[in-house]
Amino acid sequence: MSHRFLRLTGASLVVAAMPVLLALADEPIPKQRLTPSEIDALAASGASARMVTVAGDPTKPGLYSVRVSIPAHTRVPPHTHRDNRVVTVLSGTWHVGYGVTFDPKALKDLPPGSFYTEPAGQPHFTESQEEPVVILVTGLGPSDTKLVASP
Repeated sequence: MSHRFLRLTGASLVVAAMPVLLALADEPIPKQRLTPSEIDALAASGASARMVTVAGDPTKPGLYSVRVSIPAHTRVPPHTHRDNRVVTVLSGTWHVGYGVTFDPKALKDLPPGSFYTEPAGQPHFTESQEEPVVILVTGLGPSDTKLVASP
């Protein structure tokens, strides 16, 4: 085949695919500006972890971000999510490990400003220790959380 034919065929495929690509483009998300105190006001009170959706909706298709406040001395057993998620530690030191069994030796200490991923279907576990932790989780919904059965 000639290079000219391949270029024309490739260009034709791109033009034909444009309507599909445009249909898959994200819808604009609403404009939001929230201070930490405004986010806290949205959170439910109580001693357990508090989650506030700050963008999108994790139960629906599309981009979402949730701010999660975790009290000190909280252990989260191995679990998975069906979507890929990225997490930024905003405050406190979050301790994160990957695997189907909670293993304190596998935890990595992630201080404020740290980043980690929660790949879709990848079991992971976490804990806070002496201080509360606040994280920002972003993913492409819908999301879920499933505990991993003990081996």
